Amino acid sequence: MSQPAPKLHVQSISLSFGGIRALTEVDFRVRKGEILAVIGPNGAGKTSLINSINGFYTPQTGAIILDGQNITALPAYKRAQLGISRTFQNIALYTNMTTLDNLMAARHLHMKANLLTGALFWGPAKREEIEHRKVVEDIIEFLEMEAIRKTIVGNLSYGLRKRVELGRALALEPTMLLLDEPMAGMNVEEKEDMARFILDIHERQGMTIMLIEHDMGLVMDISDRVVALDFGRKIAEGTPDEIKQNPAVIKAYLGQEA
Repeated sequence: MSQPAPKLHVQSISLSFGGIRALTEVDFRVRKGEILAVIGPNGAGKTSLINSINGFYTPQTGAIILDGQNITALPAYKRAQLGISRTFQNIALYTNMTTLDNLMAARHLHMKANLLTGALFWGPAKREEIEHRKVVEDIIEFLEMEAIRKTIVGNLSYGLRKRVELGRALALEPTMLLLDEPMAGMNVEEKEDMARFILDIHERQGMTIMLIEHDMGLVMDISDRVVALDFGRKIAEGTPDEIKQNPAVIKAYLGQEA
C-alpha cells in the first residue's frame, strides 16, 4: 500500500558556507498533519535546516519539495505565499509597535487594497481592514493575549514576546509552521503554556508543524516523530520512543556512551 504524499520532502540537501559544511545530504519527509521535532546538540545544523526550508538559505545540492512542488529556488516571500510560516530562535518582532500591530503587519500577504483605496480608507479597503482585524483578534483571544493587545512589544517579558511571535506566524494563515526553539529562555509555566498552544494549533487546525527544541522531555511528549542531527548530518529518525533508545542519539545529543 503506497504512502500518502508528504507535506514536505527535504531531499538530500547540502549547505556550505565557504569551507564549513552546515548540512550534508539531509533527507527526510514531514507528513501532513504531524508534529515533527528536529533535535541535536548546538551546531548540529538545526537552524540552518529551517533557514533552508523557508528560503533564507539556498542549499548547494538537493531539493526542497512542498506539496509536490519544488521550491528550492523560490525566495522566502514566495514560500510564505505557499503556506510556510515560522518563528525565530532570536525573537524578530517590531519592538516599538503593539502586539496588535505586530500581528496586523503579518496580514500584508493577504491584503488586496491598492494605494488609492488604502489612502482613502473607504469601501473595499475599509471592509478588508475589518476582516483582517477580526482574524488578528481571534488569534489574540486564542493565545490569551487580550491583556497585552495594545502593549508595546518591547515592554513585554521574554515569554510573552515568544507568544506574540507565534501569533504573528499564525496571522499568515500557514499550512506548515516552522518553530525554531519556541520555548527557549522560558520558565516552566511559560513552557507549559506554549506546549498547550502548539498542541491546540495542531489539533484544531490540523496544522503540520516542524519544531526545533532542546527540551527533550517536551519533545518526547508532543512530537509524533523526531529527526536527530549531528554535525549537519541526519543520524536518526523515528518515533520519540525509538529516538530515546537510539545509541547514536544518546551519544551525540545526551553526551553518553553508546
